Amino acid sequence: MVNGKRVVVVLPAYNAEETLEPTYREIPFDLVDDVILVDDASGDRTKEVAERLGVKRVIAHERNLGYGGNQKTCYRKALEIGADIVVMLHPDYQYTPKLLPSLVYMLANDLYPVALGSRILGKGALKGGMPLYKYIANRVLTLVQNLLVGQKLSEYHTGYRAFTREALEGVRLEENSDDFVFDNQMLSQLIYAGYDIGEASCPTKYFPEASSINIRRSTVYGLGVLTVSLQHFLQRIGLARFKRYRPVKES
Repeated sequence: MVNGKRVVVVLPAYNAEETLEPTYREIPFDLVDDVILVDDASGDRTKEVAERLGVKRVIAHERNLGYGGNQKTCYRKALEIGADIVVMLHPDYQYTPKLLPSLVYMLANDLYPVALGSRILGKGALKGGMPLYKYIANRVLTLVQNLLVGQKLSEYHTGYRAFTREALEGVRLEENSDDFVFDNQMLSQLIYAGYDIGEASCPTKYFPEASSINIRRSTVYGLGVLTVSLQHFLQRIGLARFKRYRPVKES
């Protein structure tokens, strides 16, 4: 625990057999109370590796639910077991667990309800091997998103995120996609609901075993991000209403 708050790390896993162990070994268990791994019907031995490493809470989907569907299971389970702070960490070893204390302390000390590990602050992205086309797309999309949603984040596309229980319970996660655009829909919801977001500079590593989407999927993702940002803008100025942004307390 940190400041009396229960910290849970969730690992949304898909074909992470080769990278799960180094990721898990770096988790700082002096401040992490529990780890949940959700295996999204992997075609490799991800589940077996997790059990060998001693991950106490392993959930295996019988069919692939997608990246967003995996996260929904992660967050539901984390809240169910009493998490006060939930950190989403990819088990592909692209993001170092060594940064986890920085994210957790921002939340545990009530500085922010949401914290992101940003690859763009500093020189972490290109230095870590991010393909140039992805870096350029990240910068362009982030600029457009900041303008449309009225924010000033360095990036919206990192997979390293920490949330307070209040933040997770304060938005309608089930209204979001089960695909990769889930991440952006979730941030859009949190921003619209008024949750402040902190960022910490995060080094990252790109290598063959790390998960990545191809150019076609990246294009679909980019179009989805622009759609989410436009919807947020229309909602913000009152020209449209989307169920995703309705307060949780409303029926």
